[in-house]
Amino acid sequence: MSKSDFNHFSDISLLVTHYNRSLSLERLLKTLEDQKISFNEIVVSDDCSKVEHQKNLEDYVTRYGITLVTTPVNKGLANNLNKGQRAVKSPLTLYIQEDFVPTERFLQTLKDGHSLIVEDPTIDIVRFYAYRKYPFLKPLKHGFSEMKFRFWYPNAFQFNCYSDHPHLRRTSFIEKFGPYDEKIKLERAEFKMAISFLQHKGKAVIVDDIQSILIQANSSQEPSQVKRRKFRVTIQRSESFPFGIVRFFYRNIKFRLQYLFEKN
Repeated sequence: MSKSDFNHFSDISLLVTHYNRSLSLERLLKTLEDQKISFNEIVVSDDCSKVEHQKNLEDYVTRYGITLVTTPVNKGLANNLNKGQRAVKSPLTLYIQEDFVPTERFLQTLKDGHSLIVEDPTIDIVRFYAYRKYPFLKPLKHGFSEMKFRFWYPNAFQFNCYSDHPHLRRTSFIEKFGPYDEKIKLERAEFKMAISFLQHKGKAVIVDDIQSILIQANSSQEPSQVKRRKFRVTIQRSESFPFGIVRFFYRNIKFRLQYLFEKN
Protein backbone atom coordinates (compact mmCIF):
# COMPACT_ATOMS: atom_id res chain seq x y z
CA MET A 1 0.00 0.00 0.00
CA SER A 2 1.60 3.26 -1.13
CA LYS A 3 1.42 6.56 0.71
CA SER A 4 -0.63 8.01 -2.15
CA ASP A 5 -3.47 5.63 -1.21
CA PHE A 6 -3.84 7.27 2.21
CA ASN A 7 -5.99 10.16 3.39
CA HIS A 8 -3.11 12.25 4.69
CA PHE A 9 -3.59 15.06 7.23
CA SER A 10 -0.33 16.97 6.89
CA ASP A 11 -1.20 19.58 9.54
CA ILE A 12 -2.33 17.06 12.20
CA SER A 13 -0.23 15.03 14.61
CA LEU A 14 -1.86 12.07 16.33
CA LEU A 15 -1.06 12.09 20.07
CA VAL A 16 -1.68 8.92 22.07
CA THR A 17 -0.97 8.60 25.77
CA HIS A 18 0.07 5.08 26.75
CA TYR A 19 0.58 3.03 29.88
CA ASN A 20 0.78 -0.79 29.92
CA ARG A 21 -1.69 -1.31 27.06
CA SER A 22 0.50 -1.86 24.01
CA LEU A 23 -1.89 -4.34 22.40
CA SER A 24 -4.72 -1.80 22.62
CA LEU A 25 -2.38 0.79 21.14
CA GLU A 26 -1.53 -1.51 18.24
CA ARG A 27 -5.24 -2.10 17.64
CA LEU A 28 -5.74 1.67 17.33
CA LEU A 29 -2.75 2.13 15.02
CA LYS A 30 -3.70 -0.88 12.88
CA THR A 31 -7.31 0.33 12.56
CA LEU A 32 -6.15 3.76 11.36
CA GLU A 33 -3.79 2.09 8.91
CA ASP A 34 -6.58 -0.18 7.61
CA GLN A 35 -8.78 2.89 7.14
CA LYS A 36 -5.93 4.51 5.18
CA ILE A 37 -5.58 7.48 7.53
CA SER A 38 -2.17 9.04 8.05
CA PHE A 39 -0.83 12.09 9.86
CA ASN A 40 2.16 14.38 9.91
CA GLU A 41 3.42 12.25 12.81
CA ILE A 42 2.22 9.86 15.48
CA VAL A 43 3.45 10.80 18.95
CA VAL A 44 3.10 8.09 21.60
CA SER A 45 3.76 9.39 25.11
CA ASP A 46 4.55 6.49 27.42
CA ASP A 47 4.42 6.72 31.22
CA CYS A 48 7.15 4.18 32.07
CA SER A 49 5.27 1.03 31.07
CA LYS A 50 6.40 -2.47 32.01
CA VAL A 51 9.30 -3.97 30.06
CA GLU A 52 7.14 -6.19 27.84
CA HIS A 53 5.11 -3.19 26.72
CA GLN A 54 8.21 -1.08 26.17
CA LYS A 55 9.52 -3.78 23.83
CA ASN A 56 6.29 -3.61 21.84
CA LEU A 57 6.56 0.17 21.65
CA GLU A 58 10.06 -0.14 20.22
CA ASP A 59 8.64 -2.45 17.54
CA TYR A 60 5.96 0.14 16.72
CA VAL A 61 8.65 2.73 16.05
CA THR A 62 9.64 0.60 13.05
CA ARG A 63 6.24 -0.88 12.21
CA TYR A 64 4.11 2.29 12.40
CA GLY A 65 6.74 5.04 12.41
CA ILE A 66 5.70 6.40 15.80
CA THR A 67 7.65 9.08 17.66
CA LEU A 68 8.11 7.61 21.14
CA VAL A 69 8.33 9.95 24.14
CA THR A 70 9.34 8.18 27.34
CA THR A 71 10.08 8.86 31.02
CA PRO A 72 12.32 6.92 33.44
CA VAL A 73 9.65 6.85 36.18
CA ASN A 74 5.86 6.89 36.22
CA LYS A 75 4.63 10.46 36.67
CA GLY A 76 0.89 10.13 36.01
CA LEU A 77 -1.43 10.95 33.14
CA ALA A 78 -1.20 14.73 33.57
CA ASN A 79 2.55 14.64 33.01
CA ASN A 80 2.10 12.13 30.19
CA LEU A 81 -0.27 14.50 28.42
CA ASN A 82 1.97 17.50 28.90
CA LYS A 83 5.16 15.87 27.67
CA GLY A 84 3.36 14.32 24.73
CA GLN A 85 1.86 17.65 23.70
CA ARG A 86 5.24 19.37 23.96
CA ALA A 87 6.63 16.87 21.44
CA VAL A 88 4.00 17.69 18.79
CA LYS A 89 5.31 19.80 15.90
CA SER A 90 2.27 20.30 13.64
CA PRO A 91 -0.39 23.05 14.03
CA LEU A 92 -3.16 20.63 15.08
CA THR A 93 -3.22 17.73 17.55
CA LEU A 94 -5.61 14.79 17.40
CA TYR A 95 -5.66 13.27 20.88
CA ILE A 96 -6.95 9.72 21.31
CA GLN A 97 -6.40 7.40 24.27
CA GLU A 98 -5.09 3.97 23.34
CA ASP A 99 -8.29 2.12 24.30
CA PHE A 100 -10.46 3.76 21.62
CA VAL A 101 -11.24 2.17 18.25
CA PRO A 102 -12.25 4.33 15.23
CA THR A 103 -15.39 3.13 13.45
CA GLU A 104 -15.95 3.25 9.69
CA ARG A 105 -17.45 6.74 10.15
CA PHE A 106 -14.31 8.18 11.69
CA LEU A 107 -12.52 9.29 8.51
CA GLN A 108 -15.36 11.44 7.19
CA THR A 109 -16.05 12.87 10.65
CA LEU A 110 -12.37 13.76 11.04
CA LYS A 111 -12.41 15.45 7.64
CA ASP A 112 -15.48 17.46 8.63
CA GLY A 113 -14.11 18.39 12.06
CA HIS A 114 -10.81 19.36 10.45
CA SER A 115 -12.58 21.65 7.99
CA LEU A 116 -14.42 23.37 10.85
CA ILE A 117 -11.31 24.18 12.88
CA VAL A 118 -9.37 25.29 9.79
CA GLU A 119 -12.17 27.53 8.51
CA ASP A 120 -12.95 29.10 11.91
CA PRO A 121 -9.87 30.33 13.82
CA THR A 122 -12.01 30.93 16.94
CA ILE A 123 -12.62 27.18 17.44
CA ASP A 124 -10.20 25.74 20.01
CA ILE A 125 -11.32 22.11 20.14
CA VAL A 126 -13.42 19.65 18.14
CA ARG A 127 -14.70 16.75 20.23
CA PHE A 128 -15.51 13.28 18.85
CA TYR A 129 -16.78 11.45 21.95
CA ALA A 130 -18.69 11.99 25.19
CA TYR A 131 -20.47 9.88 27.79
CA ARG A 132 -23.62 12.01 27.59
CA LYS A 133 -25.11 14.80 25.54
CA TYR A 134 -24.01 18.33 26.39
CA PRO A 135 -27.00 20.39 27.60
CA PHE A 136 -26.64 23.54 25.46
CA LEU A 137 -25.87 23.04 21.78
CA LYS A 138 -26.07 25.29 18.73
CA PRO A 139 -26.23 23.26 15.48
CA LEU A 140 -23.49 24.02 12.97
CA LYS A 141 -22.89 21.78 9.93
CA HIS A 142 -21.53 18.33 9.03
CA GLY A 143 -23.28 16.86 12.09
CA PHE A 144 -21.48 19.07 14.61
CA SER A 145 -22.80 21.57 17.16
CA GLU A 146 -21.19 24.36 19.15
CA MET A 147 -21.14 23.84 22.92
CA LYS A 148 -22.60 26.93 24.60
CA PHE A 149 -21.77 27.82 28.20
CA ARG A 150 -24.66 29.57 30.01
CA PHE A 151 -23.48 30.56 33.44
CA TRP A 152 -26.91 31.41 34.88
CA TYR A 153 -28.57 28.19 33.75
CA PRO A 154 -28.81 25.58 36.57
CA ASN A 155 -27.02 22.73 34.86
CA ALA A 156 -23.66 21.71 36.35
CA PHE A 157 -22.77 19.34 33.51
CA GLN A 158 -22.17 22.33 31.21
CA PHE A 159 -18.90 22.96 33.10
CA ASN A 160 -17.62 19.83 31.38
CA CYS A 161 -17.29 21.68 28.07
CA TYR A 162 -13.66 20.54 27.85
CA SER A 163 -12.82 16.85 28.24
CA ASP A 164 -9.77 14.71 27.56
CA HIS A 165 -11.91 12.31 25.55
CA PRO A 166 -10.83 12.06 21.88
CA HIS A 167 -10.65 15.46 20.24
CA LEU A 168 -8.88 17.63 17.68
CA ARG A 169 -7.34 20.81 19.04
CA ARG A 170 -4.84 23.47 18.17
CA THR A 171 -1.34 22.57 19.28
CA SER A 172 -1.15 26.05 20.83
CA PHE A 173 -3.93 24.95 23.22
CA ILE A 174 -1.67 24.83 26.29
CA GLU A 175 -0.39 28.34 25.57
CA LYS A 176 -3.94 29.67 25.83
CA PHE A 177 -5.35 27.47 28.59
CA GLY A 178 -2.23 26.25 30.37
CA PRO A 179 -0.83 22.72 30.83
CA TYR A 180 -2.34 20.04 33.04
CA ASP A 181 -1.54 20.55 36.72
CA GLU A 182 0.76 17.62 37.55
CA LYS A 183 0.68 18.18 41.33
CA ILE A 184 -2.95 17.17 41.88
CA LYS A 185 -5.08 14.09 41.21
CA LEU A 186 -6.12 13.44 37.62
CA GLU A 187 -9.84 14.05 38.12
CA ARG A 188 -9.09 17.40 39.72
CA ALA A 189 -6.52 18.29 37.04
CA GLU A 190 -8.99 17.56 34.24
CA PHE A 191 -11.73 19.63 35.86
CA LYS A 192 -9.27 22.44 36.52
CA MET A 193 -8.51 22.42 32.79
CA ALA A 194 -12.25 22.55 32.07
CA ILE A 195 -12.57 25.61 34.31
CA SER A 196 -9.59 27.27 32.62
CA PHE A 197 -11.16 26.55 29.23
CA LEU A 198 -14.32 28.39 30.25
CA GLN A 199 -12.49 31.24 31.99
CA HIS A 200 -10.44 31.92 28.87
CA LYS A 201 -13.55 31.83 26.66
CA GLY A 202 -12.68 28.61 24.89
CA LYS A 203 -14.84 27.60 21.94
CA ALA A 204 -15.69 23.92 21.54
CA VAL A 205 -17.71 22.00 19.00
CA ILE A 206 -18.79 18.38 19.32
CA VAL A 207 -20.09 15.75 16.95
CA ASP A 208 -23.82 15.16 17.42
CA ASP A 209 -23.50 11.37 17.37
CA ILE A 210 -21.23 11.20 20.41
CA GLN A 211 -20.70 7.44 20.70
CA SER A 212 -20.61 6.12 17.14
CA ILE A 213 -17.43 7.70 15.76
CA LEU A 214 -15.03 6.09 18.24
CA ILE A 215 -15.76 3.14 20.51
CA GLN A 216 -14.08 2.74 23.89
CA ALA A 217 -13.06 -0.90 24.11
CA ASN A 218 -11.29 -2.07 27.25
CA SER A 219 -10.43 -5.74 27.50
CA SER A 220 -9.88 -8.02 30.48
CA GLN A 221 -6.34 -8.52 29.20
CA GLU A 222 -5.65 -4.77 29.17
CA PRO A 223 -8.17 -3.07 31.46
CA SER A 224 -8.36 0.67 32.02
CA GLN A 225 -5.39 2.04 33.97
CA VAL A 226 -7.33 5.07 35.26
CA LYS A 227 -9.94 4.83 37.98
CA ARG A 228 -12.47 7.66 37.86
CA ARG A 229 -15.54 8.61 39.77
CA LYS A 230 -18.44 9.25 37.45
CA PHE A 231 -19.28 12.90 36.96
CA ARG A 232 -22.66 12.98 38.72
CA VAL A 233 -24.82 16.06 38.52
CA THR A 234 -28.31 14.62 38.62
CA ILE A 235 -30.23 12.96 41.42
CA GLN A 236 -29.15 9.33 41.66
CA ARG A 237 -31.68 6.53 42.04
CA SER A 238 -29.83 5.21 45.06
CA GLU A 239 -30.04 8.58 46.83
CA SER A 240 -32.92 9.91 48.84
CA PHE A 241 -34.71 12.82 47.19
CA PRO A 242 -33.55 15.44 49.76
CA PHE A 243 -29.92 14.29 49.48
CA GLY A 244 -30.12 14.47 45.69
CA ILE A 245 -31.42 18.01 45.85
CA VAL A 246 -28.60 19.01 48.20
CA ARG A 247 -26.05 17.46 45.83
CA PHE A 248 -27.59 19.32 42.87
CA PHE A 249 -27.33 22.73 44.53
CA TYR A 250 -23.92 21.99 46.03
CA ARG A 251 -22.36 21.21 42.67
CA ASN A 252 -24.00 24.15 40.92
CA ILE A 253 -22.73 26.56 43.58
CA LYS A 254 -19.28 24.96 43.91
CA PHE A 255 -18.55 24.95 40.17
CA ARG A 256 -19.65 28.56 39.77
CA LEU A 257 -17.41 29.69 42.61
CA GLN A 258 -14.50 27.86 41.02
CA TYR A 259 -15.25 29.48 37.68
CA LEU A 260 -15.35 32.95 39.27
CA PHE A 261 -12.44 32.74 41.68
CA GLU A 262 -10.06 29.91 40.82
CA LYS A 263 -6.83 31.15 39.25
CA ASN A 264 -5.67 29.33 36.14
